Amino acid sequence: MIPCRNVTFSFNHLGFKTVEEYGNTKFYCFDDLGVEPSGRFYGKDLNVMGEVLLSRYELYLQTKHKIKTHATTNLNAEELEERYGNRVRSRMRELFNLIAFDTKAGDKRK
Repeated sequence: MIPCRNVTFSFNHLGFKTVEEYGNTKFYCFDDLGVEPSGRFYGKDLNVMGEVLLSRYELYLQTKHKIKTHATTNLNAEELEERYGNRVRSRMRELFNLIAFDTKAGDKRK
């Protein structure tokens, strides 16, 4: 379980090596997708999690669906599309299975 904020902070410190590191064939669960800040490395702004998800999607296709990627978020589909764009959202449809909780459901972290 990796907080998305940590992935972005790693990018800010190490650069594109971070996208390669999390865009590999390991199994990951990215926590709080969509609320992380934008990344910046030597003046280059990047939507880090968007790039990581695109990399993982490409691997997902190449490895014949053996790569596992999980994510948690409090955002709905429209908010995710606004944050990452239509391209990433369409790939999320194939990469992820959606498990939604009713808005009246209690906080699962307690």
